[in-house]
Amino acid sequence: MTVHKSFVFSHEFENNKTHKKEKLKQDLVKQFYLEGQLSIHDLCKTVKMSAPTVTRAVEELIDQNMVIRTGIGDSSGGRRPGLFSINPSAHYAMAIDVERSFVKMAIFNFVNQPVSEIAEYNEGLDTLADVPAFINEKINALLQVHKINKDKILGIGLSLPGLIDIRTGLSYTYLNDQKPVAEVITKLTGITTYVEHDTKAMAWGEHTFGLAQGMQNVLCLNIGSGIGLSMILNGEIYNGHSGYSGEFGHIQIDSNGKLCHCGRRGCIETVAAGKSLIANAKDGLKLGKGADLIRMFNIEPEQITIPIILEAARNGNQFATDLLIQAGEALGRGIAVLVHLFNPELIILGGEMSKASDFLIKPIMENIEIHTIERIRKDARLVVSELGGNARIMGSLALVMNKIFA
Repeated sequence: MTVHKSFVFSHEFENNKTHKKEKLKQDLVKQFYLEGQLSIHDLCKTVKMSAPTVTRAVEELIDQNMVIRTGIGDSSGGRRPGLFSINPSAHYAMAIDVERSFVKMAIFNFVNQPVSEIAEYNEGLDTLADVPAFINEKINALLQVHKINKDKILGIGLSLPGLIDIRTGLSYTYLNDQKPVAEVITKLTGITTYVEHDTKAMAWGEHTFGLAQGMQNVLCLNIGSGIGLSMILNGEIYNGHSGYSGEFGHIQIDSNGKLCHCGRRGCIETVAAGKSLIANAKDGLKLGKGADLIRMFNIEPEQITIPIILEAARNGNQFATDLLIQAGEALGRGIAVLVHLFNPELIILGGEMSKASDFLIKPIMENIEIHTIERIRKDARLVVSELGGNARIMGSLALVMNKIFA
C-alpha cells in the first residue's frame, strides 16, 4: 500500500531546520483537529514552543489555508487573545461501509462534518460483480457532485465484513483476489485506503464519536445478518494475533442446535443473527406456526424480512415476539460469558438487529443475571448504540484520521 505523505508538506526536507518547522506545523494542525478553537497561548502550552515561533507557524498555516482566524477569546487580565481553528474545507476524508446487501459512503470535512447526507446504495457484496470498480465509480461521482478535488482527500476508510488478516491485509471472505484490499482500492482510486473489519469499525466509531468515548473497557456487539464482537480493552481496540478476534456469533450455546454456516452446531448466530431469524421464521411457517403474520402483511413466506418481523412483534404478533425473545436469550447467554472474561464497564448493542432492542433487552438481561456472578455483572451497563447503523461509517472516518495523525 502506498504511504500517505503529510498533508502539511509533500516535499523532501531540505535540512533539519525545515524538518523542525514542518513538524511543528503538523503538530499544530493535530491540536486544532483534536481540540477545536485555540489561542496562541493554548498552543504554546501544548507544543512547548515560544509564542513568536508558534505565531509564525500559525501564520504560515493560514497562508496555506489550513487554519483560519475564528474570533477573540476572553481576557484573563490582559489583551484578549485571538482564536484560531482548523479550516474545515482544507482537507476531506472518505468513509465507506461495505456490507453484504448495501454500500454506504460519505465525504467528511476536516472537522468530521458530513459534506452531505450519507449516500446508501442497495447493492453490496452479495450482488455486485466488481465491488472495487463500483466503489471507484461512486467516489468519483460524489467528488464531482460536491466539486471536491481528489488531491484534498486525506484517505479512504473502508469497513468490510469477514476474516481480514491485519498482518497481510488480505480478506479471506470477501474481495479475496490474493491482494490486500486496501492496496487494490488505493491503486484504483488514487487515494490511500485503510481497511478495517466491520465490527472493529463499529468500535472505532463508538470510541471516537459514540457512547464509548473516554471509556477503557467496552464490548461492542454488531448484530446484523451475522454477529460480531469488537473489544476496547484498556482504551485500545483489540485485534488479536491476526485480527480475527471477536467471532462472538460462533460461541456454541446448544450442542444439538441447528447447523451453522461455520460447520458447527448451535452457534449463537443460528438463533440471533438476522439471516437466522428469517430462516427460523420460515421454518416455523412450514410447521404451521405464524400464519397470522403472513395474513397481517398479505405476503408469501419467502418475503419475510427483519423489518416485517419487528413490525409484527410491535403489533402484538406472538410468533414474531417469540422469535425475538429467543434471539435475546441466546445473546444473553453469550454475553454472560463475555462479562466473566472481560469485566467490561459498558456493552453496546449495534447493527441492524439493535432496532429490535425493545424486545431483546429484557431476555438479554434476564440471562445475564442467571449466568453471571453478581459482583462482576454490576460493573457493566448494557446500552443501545446512539450511532445506530452509522457506527461503522463513523468508525471508518475515525480510522482514517487516526492513521493520518498517528
